[in-house]
Amino acid sequence: MRYLWLTLGFLCVGLGFVGIIVPGLPATGFFVAAAWCFSRSSERFLHWLLHLPLVGPLLRDYRAGLGMPLKAKWLASVSLSLAVSTSAVFAIRMPWAKAGCVTLGLIGLWFIWIRVPLREKVLAEREHSDSDQA
Repeated sequence: MRYLWLTLGFLCVGLGFVGIIVPGLPATGFFVAAAWCFSRSSERFLHWLLHLPLVGPLLRDYRAGLGMPLKAKWLASVSLSLAVSTSAVFAIRMPWAKAGCVTLGLIGLWFIWIRVPLREKVLAEREHSDSDQA
């Protein structure tokens, strides 16, 4: 199983790097998945991933329960919305596939805004909690 998780981790890292370049491809999600895979297969590659300059700080914050900064949420939402709307209007011909694309995009937006905590809010709550204990 270790080699399966390791292979999936590298596949996710590769897709994550492609996602940095290709608009609409969710790079952060692939890097989070890679961290999950590496946590089950290789401490060395998990450490490597968590210390990459571009994505390391975001992954460390996410793993620490801090969620995403507001700027990252907006950027992810705009990228997702542009990719879904462009695909639904120009690339997909079948109505049921357009509806599926839009539905998946809405699920992605819901996840970003409802399920992933806002970093600034988590930090404010932690600060408030620490000041109450002091």
